[in-house]
Amino acid sequence: MISGLVALTLGAEGLVRGSASLAIRLGLTPLIIGLTIVSFGTSTPELVVGLGASLSNQADISIGNVVGSNIFNIGIILGLTALLCPVKVSLQVIKYDCPIMIAASLVAVFLITEGTISRLAGVVLFTALVAYTGFTIWLAKKEVTPEIELEFQDGVPSQSKSLCRDLSFIIGGLILLVAGSRLLVMSATDIARSLGISEAVIALTIIAAGTSMPELATSVVAALRHQPDIAVGNVVGSNIFNILGILGVSSIARPLSVTGITGLDLWVMVAFAIALLPMMYTGLRLQRWEGGVLLTGCVGYFWFLWPSS
Repeated sequence: MISGLVALTLGAEGLVRGSASLAIRLGLTPLIIGLTIVSFGTSTPELVVGLGASLSNQADISIGNVVGSNIFNIGIILGLTALLCPVKVSLQVIKYDCPIMIAASLVAVFLITEGTISRLAGVVLFTALVAYTGFTIWLAKKEVTPEIELEFQDGVPSQSKSLCRDLSFIIGGLILLVAGSRLLVMSATDIARSLGISEAVIALTIIAAGTSMPELATSVVAALRHQPDIAVGNVVGSNIFNILGILGVSSIARPLSVTGITGLDLWVMVAFAIALLPMMYTGLRLQRWEGGVLLTGCVGYFWFLWPSS
């Protein structure tokens, strides 16, 4: 499992570096690259795990990874980041992104409680992701400032020396992602069976936390440098991508029949999404005590979940 997580992390890094460098070579701006390749690249571990589990007919791992990652992202990543350093929040996240995240979470609850996420539902989810991405790019271009351009430029990997190197990073990253996904899903299944617990619980906890480690590391480092502003946008965007992108692609590959994910898990995900909005709205920042509330709530949920298996 550890080997799988390491491979996923290195694969995502290689894919982002190679793709970003290739995009610069093709003339795309840092703003577009940051909003697409870089932001989606951090979620590729969840994507390949979800898709691999779906193709292996392990729907609980595919869905549990999405639900658990969304809870982990808000509760642990934003909670810990705010505890280390209060996080400033942009108006765009409050006005558009967070309400879209809440709406996507409610749609996920509806689809999952129906029992099966069909291919048609997957197509609708993925289409919504494309529309959201287009809207985000349009909004960013409309309100772009020199400071925003500089921020995105700093966050985009630099162009490499050759096209061959870009392609090597992309191909190597994809190979590591696929290999890491197989290792992680297979080992998680073996661990679940040996411990006598469900695959859903493993996916909601260990796999969700493991695939979110790149975002956690990035946010903690930013907080320690007193530059945590980008953490909220990254987490909210990642949660939207998890639902629309990962559930969409996974159910297109194979309809997902839900068995082990409970209503409690789904409504905890929705509760964290809804609770985040008023916390961000007050003073346009996440305070330390609010981070503590998020962190305590998430730890409490995981503590309750594990022995309940």
